[in-house]
Amino acid sequence: MQLATWNVNSLKMRLQHVLDWLAANPVDFLCLQETKLTDDKFPQEAIEAAGYGVIFTGQPTYNGVALLYRREGGYTPEGVHLDNPLFEDAQRRVVSARFGTPAGPVRVIGAYCPNGQAVDSDKYVYKLAWFAAMQQWIRQLQQEEPGTAIMLAGDFNIAPADADVHDPEKWADGILVSKPERAALQGLLDLGMHDAFRLFEQEPKFFSWWDYRMLGFRRNAGLRIDLILVTDDLKPQVTRCWIDKGPRKLEKPSDHTPVVVEWGAGA
Repeated sequence: MQLATWNVNSLKMRLQHVLDWLAANPVDFLCLQETKLTDDKFPQEAIEAAGYGVIFTGQPTYNGVALLYRREGGYTPEGVHLDNPLFEDAQRRVVSARFGTPAGPVRVIGAYCPNGQAVDSDKYVYKLAWFAAMQQWIRQLQQEEPGTAIMLAGDFNIAPADADVHDPEKWADGILVSKPERAALQGLLDLGMHDAFRLFEQEPKFFSWWDYRMLGFRRNAGLRIDLILVTDDLKPQVTRCWIDKGPRKLEKPSDHTPVVVEWGAGA
């Protein structure tokens, strides 16, 4: 089985990119971020025609998330959440559902984590509070849904370590790499979660986001901020995790590219 996460930076602009990618990569689950569409404008019919069911929640211009599940896999969403129930938030950043899979029940949480704008700004304070609430919710889910693995996938807007930054000196102590942000991410890992990409030996300088400006992609001046976290019970089943740079080479691409994890039966 495979799950992917992709910040598409406007699903209206990149719907065909997503459909083409799914045709070539029929993953079981796909978490999308920054759909930037109100629910009445969401392209549900096109996604269903591609063989996927979808749960989505959005708003105009900003944010918006969706969770696609492959209908041929026989997946049925249960326990759907369109937010973090422990964090009141008008911004559409979280979508979650529990699925039965051949490898056991899994709760998939797709998240567009706050950017934070600048260290010590109001948006930065909001970001840290958002992560604290996510940590609290996952702890609660672990108690309420024993035996259900958790996959938290999305744009985390945090580069976990200097190895995930093209120029650590340039970015030092700034937004996306500051110590409080990395501590917030570590708080999730301390719950028994694991960065799937780092479960395997990887090539250096492999990123998931590159700035549109100053030829960021061509220079590989990027960050690895799109992550898939898996709980302890899923870790032994994970067989691969990779970043697909192909979509970033397309005409008018998102500034992010998909991250994919493979696990369990049929992997």
